[in-house]
This record gives sequence, C-alpha cells and structure tokens, in this order.
Amino acid sequence: MDVTAPHEPARPAYREGTEADVAALVALVDRAYRGDSSRSGWTNEADILDGNRTDHDDMLAVIGKADSTMLVVEDGDGVPVACFQLEHRGDAAYFGMFAVRPDLQGAGLGRRIIAEAERRARETWSAREMHMTVLSVREDLIAWYERRGYRRTGRTTPFPYGDERFGRPKRDDLRFELLVKELG
Repeated sequence: MDVTAPHEPARPAYREGTEADVAALVALVDRAYRGDSSRSGWTNEADILDGNRTDHDDMLAVIGKADSTMLVVEDGDGVPVACFQLEHRGDAAYFGMFAVRPDLQGAGLGRRIIAEAERRARETWSAREMHMTVLSVREDLIAWYERRGYRRTGRTTPFPYGDERFGRPKRDDLRFELLVKELG
C-alpha cells in the first residue's frame, strides 16, 4: 500500500487578501477548524465548538482594518492553501485568523508561514513581540507554538458565550490565553 504524506507547496506565494478573496478565505478557515472536513487536519476545533469559525462580514472587516493585513498563501497554481492576519499593535504585532488547508497540515507549511509572519512583523512595523490568543484547552496547539518560541502568559480572556460569531461551545470551560514571542 502506497501512503503518500501531504506535502507543502514548493514555493508558497504570499499576497494581501482583497474583498474578492472573502468567500474563499471564509471557506478555508471554516474547513481548517470546524465540522467533519476539519478532522483530516490536526488543528480542528470540531470537538470543542460547532458552527462557523468566521463569516463574510468578519473576514471583510479583517481585510479592511487599518494597521492590519490579511495574507493569502497560495500554491504554485494560485490556489489559496493558507491564510493569516497580522495587526500592528504598538511595539507588538498580533497574529490571528491562521488557517492551513487540513490536507496540508503536518507537512511543515505552518512552520514556514509563522516564520514569514514574524519576519514581516519585524520588517514592516519593527515589532518586538508577536502576540496571539489560543483557546486554553488546545494543549496540542499551544505546545506547537511553544516549540516555535511562544510562551504562555497566563493572561486569559473569557470566551464570548452566547455570541455565535465565535461558534457554539460544546463545553463550559473555554477561555482565550495570550501567547507571546520576543522577535528580537
């Protein structure tokens, strides 16, 4: 039996997202995190939250936000395979809305993308730190970020229960934890 491991695009291309990308990016983010299709990747939240991870209006707001950029990562054929948001916040940059197509997860693409995000934050805004928030119950994901130099701060914010824009929780212990990395 021939089992082929997923492989990342040889030379992913990065470009700024536009309004024309909104539908594809919403589908990519939801596919990476929610529902049965997300289960083929390891970053899914399917056992924690139901519903969508984002929607058209939220993605459009991210794309149009001042001091922020939504980057689309494309394969060699111009097909979006990942995305992430960078937002300038004083001496720091915020990294969010990170999604990699589930069938490409675990092949090294995410590691390359986060390194590119850090480089851009340093070069574009002279950011000294990268910040992100992660659901504190996502121990496997937090461990992945820790292997990339991020540290848990212990600073948490409550999950917005009752606001379906964030999904429908399947548990009552959700909160977001701030992770930080010095960019040097």
